[in-house]
Amino acid sequence: MIRWASTQIRVFAYFNNLILIGCFLGMGLGVALGKRRPGLVNFTLPALALVSAVLAFSESLGIVHLRFPDGAVLLWGGVSDSISTLQFIGNISIFFGIFLGIVSVFLFAGAAVGRLFPMLPTLRAYSFDLVGSLLGVIAFTALTFLDASPPFWILIGGAPFLFLSRKWTSVAGLVLAIALGLYSVQGAVFSPYNRIDLGHEGSTLVVKVNRDFHQYMHDLGDTAIDEESSSEERRLGYLREVYGLPFGLGDQKGRALVVGAGTGNDVQAAVRNGFETVLSVDIDGRIIDIGTQLHPEKPYSSSGVVPVVNDARAFFEQYKGDPLDVVCYGLLDSHAMFSSLSSLRLDNYVYTEQGIRAAWEHVAEEGFLTISFSVYAGQWLIDRLFWTITRATGVQPVIVEHGMLYGVTFVCVKSSDPLTRAWSTSFPEGSPQSPLEDVRTTSDDWPFLYVRPGVFPTGYVIILALVLLTAVVATPLAFGPKTMWAEFDPVLFLMGAAFMLLETRGVTTLSLLFGSTWMVNASVFAGILVVVLLANLLTQHFRFERFLPWGLLLLLSVLALAHLDYGQLNQLTLGLRGLIGGLSHAIPIGIAGVLVSMMLVRSRAPAAALGSNLLGAVFGGCLEYCSMLFGLRALVYLAAALYLIALVLLSLRANSHSKTTTSPI
Repeated sequence: MIRWASTQIRVFAYFNNLILIGCFLGMGLGVALGKRRPGLVNFTLPALALVSAVLAFSESLGIVHLRFPDGAVLLWGGVSDSISTLQFIGNISIFFGIFLGIVSVFLFAGAAVGRLFPMLPTLRAYSFDLVGSLLGVIAFTALTFLDASPPFWILIGGAPFLFLSRKWTSVAGLVLAIALGLYSVQGAVFSPYNRIDLGHEGSTLVVKVNRDFHQYMHDLGDTAIDEESSSEERRLGYLREVYGLPFGLGDQKGRALVVGAGTGNDVQAAVRNGFETVLSVDIDGRIIDIGTQLHPEKPYSSSGVVPVVNDARAFFEQYKGDPLDVVCYGLLDSHAMFSSLSSLRLDNYVYTEQGIRAAWEHVAEEGFLTISFSVYAGQWLIDRLFWTITRATGVQPVIVEHGMLYGVTFVCVKSSDPLTRAWSTSFPEGSPQSPLEDVRTTSDDWPFLYVRPGVFPTGYVIILALVLLTAVVATPLAFGPKTMWAEFDPVLFLMGAAFMLLETRGVTTLSLLFGSTWMVNASVFAGILVVVLLANLLTQHFRFERFLPWGLLLLLSVLALAHLDYGQLNQLTLGLRGLIGGLSHAIPIGIAGVLVSMMLVRSRAPAAALGSNLLGAVFGGCLEYCSMLFGLRALVYLAAALYLIALVLLSLRANSHSKTTTSPI
């Protein structure tokens, strides 16, 4: 649902974590309801078909480019700065209505867990639940590796419900959902990150990702330009000059690096300017393949071009080759998030102070660093990038205002010699309008390049408030007014919220260590499930009884995690980086897993306790947005605070029980 919604309704590409929150909300409510309403599982696939119809016909419904009514965060083509009150209410209603549709699918699906969970001993049931989740991650990873499209996702996800609900309506629902998924493809190809559509503007090939413009494949060769009319010749000449700007600054023509290489316009510019070796890095291998096959100038066919499929930040951290005469950031902008757990985008860590410094360290003594960026959002974005680059390199960049795709290029030279203005006859130079002390620059702790300064996030606050209000209203209904306080477990609720924050922090920091690639994310998710499964099996085998020692260990491990400097870990070998980075997250997650298993096995209503834990994840997902204000490290402190409150409540509960029994703390 997360991947498909992101490709069908543009704005959801920037709100993957909200869809995940909806999944957890639905599952938590469904698990709580399942024992009393087991028949709800029969509505899972029909509800999926209804949601699929909205997604498949999003273009006909006019909601592909539904604009989110909030200018606080820059969304490429997905935000409205000026919108009437009626439009504001309408867009929020559509957005939230689709969110509720996704919640309903997972509510019905979760009812199956609520019905089945109490049928087995608690920890055995929980082990099966975790193994099933792990198999789901493995299955979807395999589909991603095969570049599978939505009908295959729906088939794999929906097929088990034919076993759980053996009704003709479920068969019809799954068949219809698969058919709608197939209809939605319409010739697109799917990479691990994007839906990719190809089209034409005149004779120029256009690449769209997730239903929005991404890049052109220009033919800027001498023959193509000479054959055009005078006006078109001037336009193509201008494009050729902009693409060639980074590669015409110096006399050294040995090694160039292009990150965000895409289909190869910048790569071809480097080849055209005589570079012997051109390293071309892009996170999406399918886009490189498209450039290899279809780009009119065939940049990837040149003998000196070395294509690399990797995250740009990871490449900078891992590169051990010779210094580079030019490091060129193409118009590298992401159209998707790198994880469903986080409000970060694929390129957020590329544009931090530490990320740019990692690139600067590979620039040769007489070399250049150039960063091109579309700044149509305004001067605030120029100022933020200017001062971030200045802090990273120690050099104030020159701002070249060429205007291609509303873009500018920041140029830094490594040597102390004055920079030759090779572009001076063609493009003006810009300057920052705000001093450094008035600009919040980006860092690995606060990598939110696209957060607009001084704008209150009205739309975000309203959506999150509606999510929480839905949870507050629906939770008593799901648990039942009479049994709410007997079955709802506030300790497991808080544990679920804290766990979601830890999981988010784990994905973001391990992506910083190894790259924001889909394989890293899949490995992290699988690793978390394995650790929790092992914790559950240990608890089942050793029958741990005392909560307090585990609680203290949990708090200590979380606080240690908060103080670990991941920037320093990047200086270590890959093996040590993996060992320390992996263990630093595995230990608190494993300890938390032991505590959750201990509480589940002692619960009088284990299915309701599991539902409480899932609903806590909803609260934690909403709290994740605090990182946009306070930074990512704050999530760990917030998780520690939630764990501390949970342990206090657990201690009070144990003390109350000790009046009538000898329950250990």
